[in-house]
Amino acid sequence: MPIPKPVPALLLLFLAAPTGAQQQRMGPPQGETVRTEVRIQRIIVRVPRMDLTAASAAPALPAITWVEKRTDRCVPVANLAAVSVTRPDSVDLMLAGGKRLRARLEDDCPSLAFYSGFYVKPTSDGMMCASRDSIRSRSGGQCRISSFRMLVPSR
Repeated sequence: MPIPKPVPALLLLFLAAPTGAQQQRMGPPQGETVRTEVRIQRIIVRVPRMDLTAASAAPALPAITWVEKRTDRCVPVANLAAVSVTRPDSVDLMLAGGKRLRARLEDDCPSLAFYSGFYVKPTSDGMMCASRDSIRSRSGGQCRISSFRMLVPSR
């Protein structure tokens, strides 16, 4: 006999709420107005890990050496395309348009948890900023971003 799966708490709350017909029969208490409002608002942006299998099928190219340059302390979340973990203290962000940024993480946060991508909780300004925002691993951990650096190929 299969074991039943647990029902999410939100679904139980929804199922326990009276239906429209039950509410009409019960009606509001004498002289009172009942107002019910439920808002569920949760938006999370998922940034996937860069897929290297397609790149490995192509002929081998010489390795690129990246040089870090100063850049703005914020990046628009809408520009994030993929992530790559190349160092233990940071993650490299690929942006729409081909640019590449390195997000340095705080000292106590290794980047190993971000191999399968990460989540970003969007802010009202639509930006992800160093010293303000954190990235969240799919396993539930989170790391604060200490700074951003633009990556350019060395000459």
